[in-house]
Amino acid sequence: MNSKRKLNITEYLKRRNVKRFSLFMVIAFVFLIFSKLSNDYKQNIKLNIAIANTEDEIMLHHDSLNNIEVYIEAKGFALVPFIFKTSKTIVLDAKTDVITRPKHYIFDVQKHRFLIEGQLGSSYKVLSVLPDTLFLPYSKRALKYVPVVLKTDVNFASGYDIFNDYTLSIDSVKVVGSSEIVNEIQSVETNTLRLQEVNTDIDKNLSINVPQGIEVYPNNVNVKAEVKRFTEGKTEVPITIKNKPANIVLNYFPKTVTVSYYVDLDNYNKIETSDFRVECDYEAIENNQSYFVPKIAAQPEFVKRVGMKQKRIDFIKL
Repeated sequence: MNSKRKLNITEYLKRRNVKRFSLFMVIAFVFLIFSKLSNDYKQNIKLNIAIANTEDEIMLHHDSLNNIEVYIEAKGFALVPFIFKTSKTIVLDAKTDVITRPKHYIFDVQKHRFLIEGQLGSSYKVLSVLPDTLFLPYSKRALKYVPVVLKTDVNFASGYDIFNDYTLSIDSVKVVGSSEIVNEIQSVETNTLRLQEVNTDIDKNLSINVPQGIEVYPNNVNVKAEVKRFTEGKTEVPITIKNKPANIVLNYFPKTVTVSYYVDLDNYNKIETSDFRVECDYEAIENNQSYFVPKIAAQPEFVKRVGMKQKRIDFIKL
């Protein structure tokens, strides 16, 4: 019995020693890694160059030579990311950091070494850079400005409608792409504005429906419209005959027509019969024709859906 107990105690102590030894090895390894990473190292890294703030029609060529070789010094901790990736991207401003030529940008690497150091960060000390000057080729795509066409599918609540018309934050956009496609585009449409039972002002952002193969700048637009309550009104407007020869005497009937209109409540009481003018053109009648076709020649700007019940005015020559 005692021998078994001694054996169990011995095995237990051995297992405890193995665990302690393993823990010691792990701690020692961690300290070794930290001590190594705390040392300074020198290494070559590749910096890819990207250009920001270019004109919309500029397309930078993704050339294999569009990079810089940088020899840096840094702590091991700072170099850990380069174990998983071999390069880093530096962004240059087309307006301030490079010289623009008709077919390429010129980047003076030595002169703008501070940009490289700034974007790498204070953890890295730049020892040298190659090449001294970098040429970044680009090409220009075709561009032109075209009008924006608003597409709507809007249903208003009973008695409501828009006052005046829809207004867009921009009336045209720049389209960029191959000359073959750009030359064929005369306008671009918005995505459809879909609203139901509208009884308040409209203020929505819409994306531009971009045709395939081109880019549009900007690619969205804001649309607004003032929505008011409307009512229908009617008035009797006298008929005016224009272009009648002085030696012709006419008798026509009726002498007035009923004009109906749709107007917002705020302006309803401002409507006067004299705001409308209905004309019949003597020169528009054809041979043996005994009637005029009346047309509304004037109306207030703020009314909409103006119409007449009478479609013809009969006349006789005296």
